[in-house]
Amino acid sequence: MENGTEVMDFILVGLTNAPELQIPLFIVFTLIYLISVFGNLGMITLILLDSRLHTPMYFFIINLSLVDFGYSSAVTPKVMAGFLRGDKVISYNACATQIFFFAAFASVEGFLLASMAYDRHAAVCEPLHYTTTMKTSVCARLAIGSYICGFVNASIHVGGTFSLSLCKSNVIHHFFCDIPAVMALSCSDKHVREVVLILISSFNVFFALLVIFLSYFFIFITVLKMHSAKGYQKALSTCASHLSAVSIFYGTIIFMYLQPSSNHSMDTDKVASVFYAMVIPMLNPIVYSLRNKEVKSAFKKVWGKAKFSLGF
Repeated sequence: MENGTEVMDFILVGLTNAPELQIPLFIVFTLIYLISVFGNLGMITLILLDSRLHTPMYFFIINLSLVDFGYSSAVTPKVMAGFLRGDKVISYNACATQIFFFAAFASVEGFLLASMAYDRHAAVCEPLHYTTTMKTSVCARLAIGSYICGFVNASIHVGGTFSLSLCKSNVIHHFFCDIPAVMALSCSDKHVREVVLILISSFNVFFALLVIFLSYFFIFITVLKMHSAKGYQKALSTCASHLSAVSIFYGTIIFMYLQPSSNHSMDTDKVASVFYAMVIPMLNPIVYSLRNKEVKSAFKKVWGKAKFSLGF
């Protein structure tokens, strides 16, 4: 292979070559994906059906669920097919497409988490001005801005990765097309592109983390001034779920992408990738919504209407 355009197909090594693990892993990953799909799409449907959930916080949860469904679907079905049929070949264009959508949706999620932190800051620190601070136009701009930044970020990453000469091999030591795994196939000088990609990723990650940190810093100051135990508990409960998701998501992203590809251990990356590409999209509906009394109440209401319409 002399350049990237001569590569027609890639071969994905997968998680494991052990024949006895293919079916058990297929079953596990299928269950994870089904829970993720029904959890995220169910959450979107529930919020749309219940007018009481038409608030800024749930607007962002709708977008978060959509993004989780998107980047999980960019990876998991192909992995499941590999376990079931042993189909580990992916075309050049399909590989680039997978990287693009995975990177785009993952980047959007990072910016949405920052937007949600700002929303929580407005709710806790400025409750009397919350409806004017987080009006519909502001929420729409934050969401649209997150999508634009995410897709621009993905375009830069895909362009930088696939402009490299891939002449070492067409075997990707991963279970899906991921940027570090594909860049590892290059025999050309990738130092400049690596530096550019790391700088862009670092800026995106640390800008979002700065927004999150400042939002929660002011929330923490406000909580310390509270004299109501109920208000104190409610504020901390809201922050705990979001901060848990932020820690898991950004901790994995920093571990995976803010280092040169030469420093990557592919086996370690695979384990981390399973977590953030498949497990996090499954957990987010639970972390953000199913522990929420408003969502539980809305679910009971919708379920009651469904049973009544079906004659149960």
